[in-house]
Amino acid sequence: MSEPIWQAGWWAKAQRLDSPNFGPRPEGAEVSLAIIHSISLPPGVFGGGEVEALFTNQLDWDAHPYFQDIRGLEVSAHFFIRRDGACVQFVSTLDRAWHAGRSSWAGRENCNDYSVGIELEGLEGGHFESVQMHSLVALLRDLALLHPLDAVVGHEHVAPGRKADPGPGFDWAWLRLQLAWPEVAIAADKPEER
Repeated sequence: MSEPIWQAGWWAKAQRLDSPNFGPRPEGAEVSLAIIHSISLPPGVFGGGEVEALFTNQLDWDAHPYFQDIRGLEVSAHFFIRRDGACVQFVSTLDRAWHAGRSSWAGRENCNDYSVGIELEGLEGGHFESVQMHSLVALLRDLALLHPLDAVVGHEHVAPGRKADPGPGFDWAWLRLQLAWPEVAIAADKPEER
């Protein structure tokens, strides 16, 4: 018998690496929003373990000058998709990760309360690898089996003026085509819902 896709909010297709940076969702909160982010540490450097170290509070702040700018930061996302398409999960989707900060979508504040955060290894505004995008589609399809998603947006859409990721290099039209979810708002298609 095959392993279930989800076990207590953990995706069977991802490597599990627990982050201490999470908390409970408000009572009655349902996950209805997926927020796409981009990250690389240091910026523009791919393939190291620095993102995983940041999300697990193990980053060596003295290893690179850029890290002084983020020293002491305690953040997390639910998922991180590397350039090669491999996925790491840090927080159960049943819990609240610390990824969106001050944010709102479609008139609702505090997006962390009702969203799942997905980090793509990349630069804000840069392109993303095809294998990453295909992994993202697989993840979103499986998330929709567990949670009633009604929107997939970028960090830039929930925190405009404060955040700009994933940026213009992210192909929202391709994502909509691959998902074929007419009932789900895809950020670039529904700017009036910001």
